[in-house]
Amino acid sequence: MSERWPGNTRCVVTLSFDIDGVSSYLFRNREFARFPSLMSMAEFGPSVAVPRILDLLDGRGVHASFFIPGYVAETHPDMVREIADRGHEVGHHGYLHEPPANLTPVEEARALDRGTEIILGLTGAAPRGYRSPSWELSKDSLEFLAERGFIYDSSLMGDVMPYWVDAGAGLQLVELPIHWEWDDFPYFGFAPAVGARNAPSDPEVPFNVWKAGFDAIHETGEALTLTMHPHQIGRPARLAMLDRLIEYMQTRSDVAFMRCEDVASWVADGTVSVPMRNPLRPEMD
Repeated sequence: MSERWPGNTRCVVTLSFDIDGVSSYLFRNREFARFPSLMSMAEFGPSVAVPRILDLLDGRGVHASFFIPGYVAETHPDMVREIADRGHEVGHHGYLHEPPANLTPVEEARALDRGTEIILGLTGAAPRGYRSPSWELSKDSLEFLAERGFIYDSSLMGDVMPYWVDAGAGLQLVELPIHWEWDDFPYFGFAPAVGARNAPSDPEVPFNVWKAGFDAIHETGEALTLTMHPHQIGRPARLAMLDRLIEYMQTRSDVAFMRCEDVASWVADGTVSVPMRNPLRPEMD
């Protein structure tokens, strides 16, 4: 048992999946639509990997959070409905995977509202959580999110436990921190057409890193958020590695697998007490 979490929970694990599909490449350059190999690699995520991931999660009896760009949601509506129908969270991930740091305030607000409208139309519920494409917020992002009723963001790296951030204008948001160590892209990201030339790792490499991270988090009684991308993690050997990792984590009876929105709700309603951290939003011209 941990003093941080209620009941017999010692630590919390959140499994999250960013279903970027082709959106991240199209935002960078619409000409990438003419690169069939690149597009097919990206499309593998929503079309092939997501159904396999959903079956894996069902088999392990855990729920996860899926962050979906609006463009991917509107081009794969049945996938979005299936995710929600199986009890998983559908979170906001921009419209065309556009990092807010690269947008004007008007463009950022438009992408937020457009993505929310699409998810609401498909699931009947507005998203409660947001993950910034490329994890790069603008100086306005937190305030925009809080004004629109989001309860949490998951784009910053300022702690291991969740924490509060000052969103500006007297508003606050729960932050569910992430880190590159617990993301699959550094291990598997390889797309020469866009300059991503990581040598794809043996799945044992992230397995060992993530297992060690989990063991440490379990010891300290904190929280671990894994960030994965279906077009990366969804390849057969990698998915088998993820299944083995979840199996290992489930050997600890005091681990709670939770959706991001449920962890954020624990913080927001006072069930879990966490500190306020400065989000380090520099003044920008």
